[in-house]
Amino acid sequence: MAMTLITTNTHTGDSDTVSTFNSSIDNTYKLYIFKFININPATDEANFSFQANAVGASGYAEDMTTTVFRAYHNENDGSAGLGYDTAYDQDNDDAAYQKLSYYQANDADSSLSGELYLFNPSNTTYVKHFYCTTNFMEEASGAQRTRNMFTAGYINNTAAIDDIEFKMDSGNMDGVIKMYGVG
Repeated sequence: MAMTLITTNTHTGDSDTVSTFNSSIDNTYKLYIFKFININPATDEANFSFQANAVGASGYAEDMTTTVFRAYHNENDGSAGLGYDTAYDQDNDDAAYQKLSYYQANDADSSLSGELYLFNPSNTTYVKHFYCTTNFMEEASGAQRTRNMFTAGYINNTAAIDDIEFKMDSGNMDGVIKMYGVG
């Protein structure tokens, strides 16, 4: 299957608080892939996140059921680990933005890269499954570490999804997000 680049959102950080994809998510493709390239927050220890709108909806408040686990390794080799993180899960009742990073550092050399896969968003029979992998520099008590975060779940709505928004939970961001259709 071929990947087709549909849209590229480039953010400079000057005033970019969100990255919105509100066109071209339709029944043309059964799979949409969003690629995050060097996303850097203006605010230290910010969290990168996403939410969706069903067709005709607004406010980015779709219910999700999600699961999150993470791996990390400190730059100074002081600690490393792998664990399930219930604090970042959603249980279908808060319609919050789903976090895709954890205390991301905003150093000049710090950024986040990764991918989010959204399956069959135009289908009106089933919920909308997704999974995401991100890697970023985390600020951890004054020490930096690499953090690999794995997020998966579903948008609990059988209506078609046609609008996705990414943002930091605090401040502006810079970087590039590309949306591809696969089919």
